[in-house]
Amino acid sequence: MLPVVSIVGRPNVGKSTIFNRLVGSRKAIVGDQYGVTRDRHYGESFWNGRKFNVIDTGGYLPDETDIMIAGIREQVHIALEESDVILFVVDTEGGITSLDQAVAQLLRKQEKPVLLVPNKADNDERTLNATEFYALGFDKLYPVSAINGRGTGDLLDELVNLLPEEQEESESKTPKLAVVGRPNVGKSSFVNALLKDERCIVTDIPGTTRDSINSKLTYDGKDYILIDTAGLRKKRKVKENIEFYSTVRTDRALKECDVAILMLDAMRGFEAQDKHILREAEKYNKGIVIVLNKWDLVPDKDTNLHKEFEEYVYSRMPTMDYVPIVSTSALSGQRIHRVISVAQKVLEERKRTISTPDLNNFLKKILKEKQLPIRRGVPLKIKYGTQVKSNPPVFKFFMNIPEELPANYRRYIANKIRQKYGFEGVPITMTFKKK
Repeated sequence: MLPVVSIVGRPNVGKSTIFNRLVGSRKAIVGDQYGVTRDRHYGESFWNGRKFNVIDTGGYLPDETDIMIAGIREQVHIALEESDVILFVVDTEGGITSLDQAVAQLLRKQEKPVLLVPNKADNDERTLNATEFYALGFDKLYPVSAINGRGTGDLLDELVNLLPEEQEESESKTPKLAVVGRPNVGKSSFVNALLKDERCIVTDIPGTTRDSINSKLTYDGKDYILIDTAGLRKKRKVKENIEFYSTVRTDRALKECDVAILMLDAMRGFEAQDKHILREAEKYNKGIVIVLNKWDLVPDKDTNLHKEFEEYVYSRMPTMDYVPIVSTSALSGQRIHRVISVAQKVLEERKRTISTPDLNNFLKKILKEKQLPIRRGVPLKIKYGTQVKSNPPVFKFFMNIPEELPANYRRYIANKIRQKYGFEGVPITMTFKKK
């Protein structure tokens, strides 16, 4: 396990900008309005031969009763519990405020190293004035400018000196499961129910999770990384820069995951945006599981209702009837672990390989069952095929006129492969080359 460094402070002192500086990318959303960083955001940093994780937190407000602010405050407390070193960020432009004093009071109770970081020290005058922050009661003060990098080298030198020894980590790749879907379908509630830990802010406000949050889950002896993403929205509805970047990040989570878990609201059904998400996951060749959440709220359920919903989804997406559908209730915990079991099966299916002799014997059989068409007076012929890759599966077929092979025959081959070999929840890629 890598050591953990958390970044805390009142709103608008530049915590996310410092986070981006430390991890070397624009992973955290940065904006000039309060509340941009709502959940803890994780990243990895490297300095002087040491790797460590960095947690960016929302602005700490000790006394506000608003449900969102209370959620942010709880996130800060959780980040502090996870941390080995704490960076307390303040603002040299505004000087010491009552909120800074409240945060300082919280941090002085922590039995962990705290580095006081006056940010926005862009010149010598501000660096000199930063000494006033010693009044907050901390011995180590490191003025920086997160925007231009001034002073961050000295801060990082001291930070890595305070880190505990790194614990050995398994080299095996931990599979990533991205929980995606429209806003307010219960993604964070589902993740929380699995983890039995308030890792993400959960409220009834659509769009609560703006950043993607990674959490580790161990289930049935296997480790997973759960990615709780912001709800995807139609691009024409994304008016704020913040919402735009959230949408981009969710798309990035789809690209980086191994299995996409698409959550639907049982009370709202299957909508066009859900169809778009499925298409994106398929385009990226990700394993796919559909989760029908809030199943406990559906009135007058009978034994056929789940089957009817499956048929409805497949009728809307006729080429994606290979995707498994699980009904759950994140609130009650009903069948939430069934989702992970199905996702594990999909992970195994992604790794499935078919030997070349087996594939070609199978190919000969299905070509006899349905003859290839004739194009421009020339019979199409597929000479042989081979699986060139697994995880995800990719097949290459060699034939005389590949550009003339109709789409419906390609689907015929893919469907026959699924009937014979499985690949449940896994897109199949097929290429046809001239031979």
